[in-house]
Amino acid sequence: MLIVPFVIGPMESNAYILADEATRRAAVIDPGMESERLLEFLEAERLRLDLVLNTHGHFDHVFCNGYFTSKTGARLLIHEADVPLLRELPEVARQYGFNVAEPPEPDGFLREGDIIPVGEMAVRVYHTPGHSPGGVCLHVGEALFSGDTLFAGSIGRTDLPGGSYQELVASIRAKLLPLPDATLVYTGHGPHTSIGDEREYNPFLIG
Repeated sequence: MLIVPFVIGPMESNAYILADEATRRAAVIDPGMESERLLEFLEAERLRLDLVLNTHGHFDHVFCNGYFTSKTGARLLIHEADVPLLRELPEVARQYGFNVAEPPEPDGFLREGDIIPVGEMAVRVYHTPGHSPGGVCLHVGEALFSGDTLFAGSIGRTDLPGGSYQELVASIRAKLLPLPDATLVYTGHGPHTSIGDEREYNPFLIG
């Protein structure tokens, strides 16, 4: 399993390449603004992009969906509850001073318990609403891609439309904290962490 992180765009969001080194099949997770260089990496490493996976629909994580789907034919997957956020992308981007073309519609949906194949790897979907209604985390091997659900020492903001502090904390406690301590958490912003560290030290989750 190959995981390559990229810090991208003015909001310094994290985008990831997840690839099966044996089959050379890959997914891009959360291609936000200025993530075009991920395609350069994929081409240089001769990785075939099969999927674009969105952990949620906020514009700083989906800005380049259309770039990757149009360039590679990759399928776009997101939770159905965040499709309205995808459709609002051009308007929201303009509010921040950016322009983007109409985004592609998803080719399918990420639902609780789904197993998504990337090459010979199996990516499990956890629906973790609270930051957004359709927020998900993606678990494969000893890695968890948490989007804006869980951060190192923090959790996602819940003051945006559709957010809920109670729902977010409940999602993390029920779905993420039962994972093994050694599970590496690749977050939507900031450094990676581990489930063990967050269970012990995250002030939003202690007690």
